Amino acid sequence: MAALTDDQIKDAFNLFDADGSGEIDSEEMMLAMKGLGFGDQSKAEIERMVKEIDTDGNGLVEYHEFHKMLKAKMSQKDSPEEILKAFHLFDKNKGHITIHDLREVAKSLGENPGDTVLKEMMDVADTDRDGLVSFAEFQTMMLQMVGK
Repeated sequence: MAALTDDQIKDAFNLFDADGSGEIDSEEMMLAMKGLGFGDQSKAEIERMVKEIDTDGNGLVEYHEFHKMLKAKMSQKDSPEEILKAFHLFDKNKGHITIHDLREVAKSLGENPGDTVLKEMMDVADTDRDGLVSFAEFQTMMLQMVGK
């Protein structure tokens, strides 16, 4: 498998660093894991993950820690079945993802990233600029993130 580019990993990090702090806390990590297709994980599981990858012990995940973790996890999650499963976390069987869908997933995780962040997320994936992310666009974005 080809390596993720630094730009792709940085973009993913910035998407989930909702408060722009340069660090991802456990709540933002929960949103990141769900948004990247790693499913629902309990708060305890996320806190354990943060503790495992938090090399400086500050309880937060910085970019270099996220980079290392994402490369390892994405290499395990790039099958077509896993991408479809991740897509269905957002689309609720409509065949596309809207900004409303992103907002609802964030809300269900106790996050409120704001319209600017949500729009940036849509802009990354919505290549035909129709305001919707189709499965094909989602799959392309996910495969680009894993370097395929």
